[in-house]
Amino acid sequence: MKIRVDKYLWCVRLSKTRSQATELISKGKVRINGQEIKPSRDIKIGDVVGIQKNSALFEYEVLDLLEKRVGAKLVETYLRDITKPEEIEKYKAYQLAQSAYREYGTGKPSKKDRRDLDDFLDF
Repeated sequence: MKIRVDKYLWCVRLSKTRSQATELISKGKVRINGQEIKPSRDIKIGDVVGIQKNSALFEYEVLDLLEKRVGAKLVETYLRDITKPEEIEKYKAYQLAQSAYREYGTGKPSKKDRRDLDDFLDF
C-alpha cells in the first residue's frame, strides 16, 4: 500500500485540509527522514516526519498507513510523537511570548466598544 505525504498528513490530522498540507510541504516546512520532499512523495512505515512550527521541529514516526481520515482517538495507532522535550519547550515559550504581546482591552476597540463610543458621542 502506498499513500502520498500530503494525504497522510491530512488523514492523521497534522493539517486541517489536504491543500494546507500540500502548502506546508511546498514551503519546505515538512521533511521525511531529514530530507526536503514534494507533496507527491510516497510515505512508508518507519519514516520519520518532521514538521517545522515557528522555531520548533515536531517529529512523528509512521506506524501504519491508511486510506481515509481517522478520528482523533485513532491517530495514535498510525502515528507516534517522538518530538524532543526541548523542542516542545521552545514552542511553548514562543506561544507565551505571543500571548503577552498585548493585554486585553488595549489597542483596537471591539465592536461593542465602538457602539458604546458612538452612543456616547451622539448624546
